[in-house]
Amino acid sequence: MYYVYLLKLSNGDFYTGSTPDVKVRFREHENGTCFSTRNFRPLELVWFCAFPSMLSARRFEVYLKTGSGQAFRNKRLV
Repeated sequence: MYYVYLLKLSNGDFYTGSTPDVKVRFREHENGTCFSTRNFRPLELVWFCAFPSMLSARRFEVYLKTGSGQAFRNKRLV
């Protein structure tokens, strides 16, 4: 299983990522070992979803980073 997840950053923005283990990845974000989120702690895990393959998870992650994907995120996921 692979997961796509959304983090809410301390500045109100969202971070979208994918991982095979949400707990481990969230801990990495919280500990500041991820460059892109280390300056925006504390973080909140607001949503995640399981996918059967890395490819399908990655495709949905990329979609959520597009304009229409962000609109979908704001309307349906958070």
